Amino acid sequence: MNIEIKSISWKQAFSNKSVTFAFVAGFALIIATLSVLPSFFDVIESRNGVVMNDIVLQMLPPINLSIPIFVFIWGTALIMIFRSFQNPYTLILFVWCFLFLTLSRMITISLVPLNPPKNLILLKDPLSNQFYHGPFITKDLFYSGHTSTMFLMFLCLKNKIEKTIALCSSIIIGIMVLIQHVHYTIDVMFAPIGAFLVYKLARMVVDKAFRKFSMKWAKTQDS
Repeated sequence: MNIEIKSISWKQAFSNKSVTFAFVAGFALIIATLSVLPSFFDVIESRNGVVMNDIVLQMLPPINLSIPIFVFIWGTALIMIFRSFQNPYTLILFVWCFLFLTLSRMITISLVPLNPPKNLILLKDPLSNQFYHGPFITKDLFYSGHTSTMFLMFLCLKNKIEKTIALCSSIIIGIMVLIQHVHYTIDVMFAPIGAFLVYKLARMVVDKAFRKFSMKWAKTQDS
């Protein structure tokens, strides 16, 4: 896709039906998905799972890193939000990425019932925890939502410095959730893989919408 299309204005984006539909549909679906998360987590928390024998966690004494985790996540998220307001392609792509990420995690969490690691220290995030509407969630384990979301930001951002920040943040977050015993090692190790797969799927959806815009835009430039 031409770089010009990825840097179009919001006015240009909303002048095209396919881009507008991708924007509206993406937000509608993510809102609908987030609305069922509290009920989903209630079911997950009520079931019994397996406690994994994680050698890496056994070597890591648990430390409460909730504050630095919060700072790294939302500090990087601010960069993502800023770029999203500047670029409709970036925002629409991330919305669809996060939608597919949430749905894929709901599937993997359902298929892989796990109890939290031993010596878990609850991760307190005053923003993210608002989606739970209840007690802390401890069994949304495979795969790590914190690590995968940070890696998605790395994939979606275009500026090299910002990509480096997001990549470093995703690595640091992955390490810190292990130190806090919030996740098993496999949860963190699979997170970039899961994020990359949903990113490729989201690209297929969003690029198709913008490709239609690109064709129309090219015709107007030639006329």
